[in-house]
Amino acid sequence: MSELGIIARHAGTVLIGQLAVMAFGVADTLIAGRYSPQALAVLSLASSIYISIYVALNGLLQSALPVWAQLRGAGRSVEIGQSVRQALYICAGAALIGCTGLWFPEPWLSWTDVPPALWPDVRKYLRVLAIALVPSLLFRMYSTLNQSLGYPRLVTFLQAGALLVKVPLSWALTFGIDLSLIQTEGMGVVGCAWATLGVNTFMCLTGLYLLRTQDIYHPYQLWRKLEAPQWPALWRFLQLGVPAGLSIMVEVTSFTLMALFIARLGAVSSASHQIAANLAAVLYMVPLALGIASSARTGFWLGAAQAHKARQAAGLGIGLTILAALFGAGLLGTFRADIAQAFTTDAAVAQAATLWLGWVALYHLADAVQAVCAFLLRCYEITLAPLILYATLLWGLGLYGGYRLAYHGIGPWAQRPSVDAFWMTSTVALAIVSALFAALVGHASRPKHKP
Repeated sequence: MSELGIIARHAGTVLIGQLAVMAFGVADTLIAGRYSPQALAVLSLASSIYISIYVALNGLLQSALPVWAQLRGAGRSVEIGQSVRQALYICAGAALIGCTGLWFPEPWLSWTDVPPALWPDVRKYLRVLAIALVPSLLFRMYSTLNQSLGYPRLVTFLQAGALLVKVPLSWALTFGIDLSLIQTEGMGVVGCAWATLGVNTFMCLTGLYLLRTQDIYHPYQLWRKLEAPQWPALWRFLQLGVPAGLSIMVEVTSFTLMALFIARLGAVSSASHQIAANLAAVLYMVPLALGIASSARTGFWLGAAQAHKARQAAGLGIGLTILAALFGAGLLGTFRADIAQAFTTDAAVAQAATLWLGWVALYHLADAVQAVCAFLLRCYEITLAPLILYATLLWGLGLYGGYRLAYHGIGPWAQRPSVDAFWMTSTVALAIVSALFAALVGHASRPKHKP
């Protein structure tokens, strides 16, 4: 199979699984929207805080992908198992940090001026997700290992299967069950959090079972006795993972913190923004899948000392991403009104969301290229420059610029207390980041010596 075919097949498989996971959040948004506008606002705020913490830790663990892909390319199978066991120490530290941040969300809520009336429900929601974080991070390790080895199908099957459990469970726990034989009281929007805990645990335990029983994992000798911490191996993970995790945290918080700053504009603004944010996150799954697939191939060829083939894989990943982004943005722009109405029965929320979805289409075009480039840069061990660019442009121009425009005005532009103030500045920031990241990939992938 051609390099293009390998990347496309890998990305397509990953995409199905990622869309299944995204459907968890979309389903929760639909359920909360039908429960009440306040429930949707609580979900928006709690999800923003959770995602801000989770993605940074997820990025820390996912930085192992190029490490394991390069070991595979070099044919060092047993060392992959050793590296996976060492990564468990990183996972344990990440879980401790994440659970603490989710259990005590008050600094986030206070800093962003979230209305105090929403604090109790947001706190309940996040404390359930704090428990759910542990199996989620362990499953992320399983997923990253499979992606680095070129076996994404098992992960996708698990994610798709979990969706069949997540949707009815979220509905039942939120609204309750009223059948002839079974009657239970609904838990409100926190029921969605308990459903998340259930499916995360299911995926984690099933992944562990597959690691133990499937023949494809035997060459890596994963189940040897856990060694003591090996500081050179841990240091390499941290050198790649900490800047990568912080970069992803900046990237995602520049997006998710919009919800917290928008909260002061009222429930309609929060609810309509949550719909727009969900669609932006769904579209992001395509460049995410292509980033995973192309970086797995790029890392494999770098491990095999084939720099030209690594550059080819990187270029194919970027090209496919541009085509997919144009297609996705076009669909969203065309059907945005119908999509908004599918998410809520509140006319005011649907009307506002229709406007914001137009900006989401433009935002996605700017977002897609930088997303795949970020994965590729990790293959070349370039993590500090992306972190600096993210912090400067996404937090500075995007998030802070949107805050200034919405609540104070910027220079000749008057105050614009509207959700689109944040989408405008963030879109401009991402467009600049994409151009700079693409230039970095082009420079890093250029062969240093003639073949």
